[in-house]
Amino acid sequence: MLGVLVNVLTVILGSGIGLLFRKAIPQKVSNATMIGLGACTLYIGISGSLCGENVLIIIASIVLGVITGTLANIDGAITKFSENIEARFKKNGKKASVSEGLITATLLFCVGSMTVTGSIDAGVSGDCTILLTKATLDLVSSMMLASTLGIGVMLAAVSVLVIQGGLVLLSGLIAPFMGAGAINEMTSVGSILIMMIGTNLMGITKIKVADYLPAILYAPIIYHIVILLSNLIQ
Repeated sequence: MLGVLVNVLTVILGSGIGLLFRKAIPQKVSNATMIGLGACTLYIGISGSLCGENVLIIIASIVLGVITGTLANIDGAITKFSENIEARFKKNGKKASVSEGLITATLLFCVGSMTVTGSIDAGVSGDCTILLTKATLDLVSSMMLASTLGIGVMLAAVSVLVIQGGLVLLSGLIAPFMGAGAINEMTSVGSILIMMIGTNLMGITKIKVADYLPAILYAPIIYHIVILLSNLIQ
């Protein structure tokens, strides 16, 4: 769990530094930075989405994911939680982007091959190299995100602890099912959600991205179902 704890600390540290800088950034600069950050997020999403090899898996995962998320009202639950936090950080009529910051940071910090592969390596062999490398990257990312999106980015440290910590603890069980193919499909689906975040940050869309989160879990499951059916047909 060393790599996970270091990653959590780097997110908290980076977010804290970003929040300090946020106070000195004028609103017009913050708005312009938000658009630039959105464009970079969109690029990250597009790059990651190309990992997938089967578009049908991606489509099925997204459709099933948003149906599940909408019925469970994930976005509503996160929004309600965020409103309680936002009330504590209101200043001059402005609200900290708690919900936006939390979801954006969670996706950027917890989606991708480094998270899954690094957590499995740490759990199975005790090798934390990938997670420590990721922690360094997240330190810089959290600074930039928190300076624009606020306290919600720091709260994403909890997501890192729960998701990466869970993967480490369950690594022995999930390792056989999380080969390169499954990870690639999961990364691709998660990256599409990151693209949605990017367009939201740029003000182009207002997508309830949280309702799509179950799609990430569906991707490896559907991948293995496809592989199983392919083997049966052959």
